[in-house]
Amino acid sequence: MKESMWGYLVIVIGIVLIFVIFFFQNVTNTDEHNMVLLKEVTEASMNDAVDWDAYKKDGTVQISEAAFVESFIRRFAENAQLSSTYKIDFYKIQTNPPLVNIRVLSSEATDSVGYHGEYTLTNSINAILETDPTRPVTNIK
Repeated sequence: MKESMWGYLVIVIGIVLIFVIFFFQNVTNTDEHNMVLLKEVTEASMNDAVDWDAYKKDGTVQISEAAFVESFIRRFAENAQLSSTYKIDFYKIQTNPPLVNIRVLSSEATDSVGYHGEYTLTNSINAILETDPTRPVTNIK
């Protein structure tokens, strides 16, 4: 009888560990997806928001704040996970030199192991648009 109880204990612990591993794998995958999405969307939105008129006029590279926010929200919404709730905070958008500070909060929920757990993942990025002054710009609109 004593040995069979140890067997049951090992089986129960194994099942609980499988659910814990599944939960943390889900959190890790969601966090990685959010960070890659944030990085890629920020870079593309900054490139979309470059003010080409100012560049043609005096050679300064700057971005349009309204164009950046519009492009960022559109691109992020197209690729975000439907099961998450997102809150996007724009802390600083500087037009010249192009600099943005963004934080994305995503609320997640899980019902594994019969326990309803809610957690919030936070990803932030500070991005500066860099240009190579020795390379001529060829895609002026």
